[in-house]
Amino acid sequence: MPTMGRRASPFAESTPAMERAELLIVGCGPAGATAAREASRAGVHAVVLEKDAIVGAKRVCAAGLRPRFCEDFDLPREIVHFDTPRLALFDARGEEHALLFGPGHTTTREELDGTIARLASAEGAEIRTQALFRALHRDGDESVVEYADAQSGTRKTIRARFVFMAQGSTAMLEGTPLGFASWRDGLMTTLQYRVYLDPPARSIAYRSLEMHYYIGREGRQIVGWMFPKKDHLAIGLGVIGKMEGAKLREELDAFTSRVQARLYPDSVVRRVKTEGHLLYMGAPRSVLAAHGVAVGGTAAGLVDATNGEGIYEAAMSGRIVAESIAAHRGEPQRAARRYAAGVRSRFVGRLQHRLRLMHFLEHKPERFGILFDQLATTPRLPEILHGETHRRTLADRAFLYAQMARFLIKAA
Repeated sequence: MPTMGRRASPFAESTPAMERAELLIVGCGPAGATAAREASRAGVHAVVLEKDAIVGAKRVCAAGLRPRFCEDFDLPREIVHFDTPRLALFDARGEEHALLFGPGHTTTREELDGTIARLASAEGAEIRTQALFRALHRDGDESVVEYADAQSGTRKTIRARFVFMAQGSTAMLEGTPLGFASWRDGLMTTLQYRVYLDPPARSIAYRSLEMHYYIGREGRQIVGWMFPKKDHLAIGLGVIGKMEGAKLREELDAFTSRVQARLYPDSVVRRVKTEGHLLYMGAPRSVLAAHGVAVGGTAAGLVDATNGEGIYEAAMSGRIVAESIAAHRGEPQRAARRYAAGVRSRFVGRLQHRLRLMHFLEHKPERFGILFDQLATTPRLPEILHGETHRRTLADRAFLYAQMARFLIKAA
């Protein structure tokens, strides 16, 4: 397997006192932390390499959770800031289309990722912060991973039977069997404000998740959001590809002004925290596992291109890899095949359809309004779309085909 990272590491079998792990995880987001927690619970020795000093502290994410997320992953309800029964979709003309669902939930990535990481540690997983992945190469039936320990300033290695790459949108993996030529095409430049108010915003803000789809000042498609948190509003936007920092801030300032006029016109803005990073909203990777190495979560491209949702898919990919390794202890190749088949059957087809839909909508921005109106006036449609594909009945599928035909006729 070609080296993953900046250069190969010429470690030999005879390397003295090399550490070992049954499962080595790169990244401690929802995918990596869930994998560590559930694999450790099954008796698998798991080690996690996390580049940041505090798990989740540097994640730029609206951090909306789908209904029953805490129950599905056995997480404490204390991480939830608001139960939001309302999804407000704003089309290219700025018209609002409200959907009632769930409810969904909001949190922060610091709380979500940090909580799952603590639970993983309680199960016996070893989480190493300030550990920067540098390279990986195969040595027989195992992988040798090299990383930089920023706390000690030293370079270290660890031998693992199975490696799970879960480092989010930064996972380029070029020149490896897990590489994906179109990865950079799906990267989105984002900027987000955490807006702290006194007094709070209007009550509707704390019952809604907002998604905005419009054409920006440079004629490019913008996806914006407003998600409420217990002490601030998360207001951000993204654009596929690169955008100059000053122009991106101008776009966000203009968008934030529109949100302010609706939701907190009389509030004093006490503080604004600015966050920026790359997100991913492209196609899933074509190869999800090879030679005892798997890729999951956002690093695998498991993100809904229509709304940026990827936390559920990430956590579920962590669960699937843990189940696969527990089922095939000592057989990394079989575990990798099982993992790839499980993720592909549950998510890949649906996410590819969502990407094609997003491209279709962007081609004629007025199509956003047509789709949002259909979603708002046909409650069963968003309910089925929100569920997983493998749980749909024949009646559900027939209903979706009829609704798709209806939409295509109007959107032609």
